[in-house]
Amino acid sequence: MEKKQNHFSGQLGFVLAAAGSAVGVGNLWRFPYLAAKYGGGIFLLVYILLTVSFGYVLIMSETSIGRMTKKSPVGSFSFFG
Repeated sequence: MEKKQNHFSGQLGFVLAAAGSAVGVGNLWRFPYLAAKYGGGIFLLVYILLTVSFGYVLIMSETSIGRMTKKSPVGSFSFFG
C-alpha cells in the first residue's frame, strides 16, 4: 500500500508556515533570556511552576473527561454543557 503524503498547496503556504515556526521558536528562546537578564528570574521560576502544575491538572482532566464520555473533544465538552 502506498501512503499518500500531504503537500502544501503553494509556496505562500509554505513560507507562512516557516515564518510562523521561526517567530514562535525565537520567542521561546528570547523571552526567558531577556527576563533573566533584566531581573525577572523569579518571575520565570513562578511562571514555569504554575505552567507545569496547572498544565498537568488540565491535561489529566481533559483526558479523563474524554475517556469517560468516549467522544471527540467537542462532543465530550458539549456532553456537560
